[in-house]
Amino acid sequence: MARAQRAKVAVRTCLRHAAVAIALIALPPAARAETLGDAIALAYESNPTLQAQRASLRALDETVEQAEAGYRPTANLQATVTTDSNNFKGVQRPLPGQSQPVINGQSQTSGFAIGVTQPLYTGGRIATQVTVAEAAILAGRETLRGTEETTLRDVITAYADVRRDQQFVTILEDDEKLLLAQQDESRARFAVGEITRTDVAETEARVAASQAQLESARAQLANSRATYASVVGRSPGALAPEPPLANHLPATLETAFDWAERNSPQIRQADFTEQSSAAKVAEAKADTRPTLALQATAGYSGGTFASSGISGLTPGASGLGTPFRNFSYDVTASAVLTVPLFTGGLTSSRIRQAAETNNADRIGIETARRQVLLTVSQAWNGFKGARASLAADEAQVKAANIAFEGARQESRVGLRSTLDVLIAEQNLASAQLALVAARHDEYVAAAAVLGATGTLFARDFAPDTAIYDPKSNLAQIRRSWPWTPWTPAVADLDQLGAPAIRSLPDPGPIGP
Repeated sequence: MARAQRAKVAVRTCLRHAAVAIALIALPPAARAETLGDAIALAYESNPTLQAQRASLRALDETVEQAEAGYRPTANLQATVTTDSNNFKGVQRPLPGQSQPVINGQSQTSGFAIGVTQPLYTGGRIATQVTVAEAAILAGRETLRGTEETTLRDVITAYADVRRDQQFVTILEDDEKLLLAQQDESRARFAVGEITRTDVAETEARVAASQAQLESARAQLANSRATYASVVGRSPGALAPEPPLANHLPATLETAFDWAERNSPQIRQADFTEQSSAAKVAEAKADTRPTLALQATAGYSGGTFASSGISGLTPGASGLGTPFRNFSYDVTASAVLTVPLFTGGLTSSRIRQAAETNNADRIGIETARRQVLLTVSQAWNGFKGARASLAADEAQVKAANIAFEGARQESRVGLRSTLDVLIAEQNLASAQLALVAARHDEYVAAAAVLGATGTLFARDFAPDTAIYDPKSNLAQIRRSWPWTPWTPAVADLDQLGAPAIRSLPDPGPIGP
């Protein structure tokens, strides 16, 4: 009797599996799965945080143009019209029978002039302002690169989270189906008296726990999908497995340190910030040097006068003329040399202030370096731990699968209790979930190592994506008008003794 009941259960299970297989065969071909490269390409082009940082860098590019404008001439046009009305008593003695005479009159002057000033030498002030702006732009580019790496890490984490939670749901759905089949089998065995009601209740309790765990996993998947949409810009569909990162990782911790020393946006940004503040020291010192400029003015000026008469004497009658008539022509040109003599200690104070700011920025380089090396160490240790955990979880899944199959078979011949089977099944499900989580953690930790060393680049995941070039906007600005043919000569003269920017190698892995 019991054998016949078990045969019925087996037949029902086989029919259920066959129905699922037929349904899968009848499904239309699945659309192309979305890859991590697709997600990174979309986020790289549309992420608002990244777009805002690029706009901020383009605004920063304008500071170089504003500084270089000091090399070029400036011109101003000034036009004036002045009218003066007056009356006064005369000083002469009035004639008998006449009152004191009062003179009423108006005068009007008008003119316009064009003035042009061309700096020849500013003591290096303009040159250092250009250097300050260029160093600040280089620091801004590193800020942008740091934002790009943060965005890429967010995309990778969100992608891996969705993939992990999708697999969680799949495992728990399979676990629920397995437990429901186990529940049917337990009820059938209870009906023929092979097991007790307690065994059935244990199975039912395990089914309820599995269903609760499944609903929790579905909620977590919904949250991960929402995070993915906020970072990437669209909801995830079917996601392909993550591409391997082994070829991009440093081989040793020492190599990771070398990569970080060269590539880290934080270290490079601190370096350029220090160079900018060093140029500000030179800018403050330029206030102690003489300046030389050419000035030229060309204009017209003239005026009219009309008397309305002298009260008490004779009636006047003439009016003012039309403005901007009866002009005299005037042209002046001069070379102006300005030598600072005494500023009340203001210039010396500014030099000391700039020097201390530069000292703080120089110390900031070491601060950034130590922080980056700490981050690299933590990311590397996390990656190595995740990789070791992954290997252990793979072995655990193999062992748990063997244990569950053995316990189920032994239960059918009476060598194991229902509780033993449920425990083995729960261990297997937990091991499978742990393995999925370990794969997720190992991949995210690998991305963290690349981010910490400054070698997480969009081109490695999405080679067909147009990579944003932060240099192109500045080059376009410098090609635009206005310009003058003598500006390079003025710039060369002003740059004598001015600091230059210390170049750094372009970021990229040192090794393969």
